[in-house]
Parts: sequence; C-alpha cells; structure tokens
Amino acid sequence: MTKGILGRKIGMTQVFAENGNLIPVTVVEAAQNVVLQKKSVESDGYEAIQVGFEDKREKLSNKPEKGHVAKANTTPKRFVREFRGLDVTGYEVGQEVKVDIFAAGDVVDVTGISKGKGFQGVIKRHGQSRGPMAHGSRYHRRPGSMGPVAPNRVFKGKLLPGRMGGEQITVQNLEIVKVDVERNLLLIKGNVPGPKKALLKIKSAVKA
Repeated sequence: MTKGILGRKIGMTQVFAENGNLIPVTVVEAAQNVVLQKKSVESDGYEAIQVGFEDKREKLSNKPEKGHVAKANTTPKRFVREFRGLDVTGYEVGQEVKVDIFAAGDVVDVTGISKGKGFQGVIKRHGQSRGPMAHGSRYHRRPGSMGPVAPNRVFKGKLLPGRMGGEQITVQNLEIVKVDVERNLLLIKGNVPGPKKALLKIKSAVKA
C-alpha cells in the first residue's frame, strides 16, 4: 500500500552497510507530520489525505488557513501536500504521521524543487554538442539552426537558452537505507532534488 510523508532535506553523508560497502545517503528530517484533512469520493470525487509539515507562526497565516488546521487541532503548517492511492481508513484527522511508517529497504519516489541554475545555454541546459574549438571555427557554444527560412519565425518547442532549474522534479526508485525513529530522520540512498533545507514529498515508489 502507498505510504507518504513530508520532510526537509538536511544534507548528504555516508554510511557503511553491513557488508562493508560505503553508501552515499541524503538525510531527510520528517518530524511533525499531521493529517489535516481526509478526502473521500462522496465529497471530493477522489480519495486522499492532506498532510501538513512544520509549524509556522500564527502571524504568517490567514483566517481560512487557521480555521482549516483548527479542525485537526493543530497549528498552521508551512508545507501542505496530498497523498493519493493509500488506505484513507487507516488515518484520522489530527493524527501524527511518523517516519516509522517506512523501513530500511523500502523504495520511494522523492519530489522537490530543483536547484535554480539561472540563465543557461543549450549545452548545459539541453545537453547539446558544441562546435569545433579550433581558432577558425567561430562556432563554439551556439544553439544551432533556428529552422527553415519559410515561416519567418522560430517553431515552438525549439531547444534554446533560458532559465534552468527551480522546477518540480521527482526522482524515482530511491532506497531507504535507515530509519532513525528517535530523531525523525530518513536516510535515503543517493541524491534528492533541491538544495539543503529544501522541502520534500516522499512516497512509496510507483514503479517499484
């Protein structure tokens, strides 16, 4: 069954496996997850639970937000997301979701906002090849042909320079190496989207 939790990326480190292998891991803190709402087919057209993560000051939230979290008897949350495809009967509004829903060896998909790279050219942004680097070439890191002359415009979808990163990315099939219940930490093998302190959505892998 699908499981899900929200967390914050702390950074990367390494741990030794029992067989002596050194595994690179991302440390994710997933404390204070509270179920804010249960959605049902009758009222919303689909089944899901809405989870809130990390308290924020009352001053930073508006009246509808305060009223919404009051039903769950909790404080306003900084990061709110929905999880579909799980057994909603096992959850109650106001219930706390803890890291122990996952275990070492579970495979998860992690969604977050990737690091912003600013305005980049086509080689970095789209992986295109460069021209010859000889002195007479005069064609080094340009974007290539703009297409035919006839329509007097550049067709939509042409891969060109532009702003790169800062968009929602999901990295699939990452393995959970360790679950630290006392400190509310998940150690996930490999890297996950976003910089340090990035907010993440972690759920059971769709394709595993």
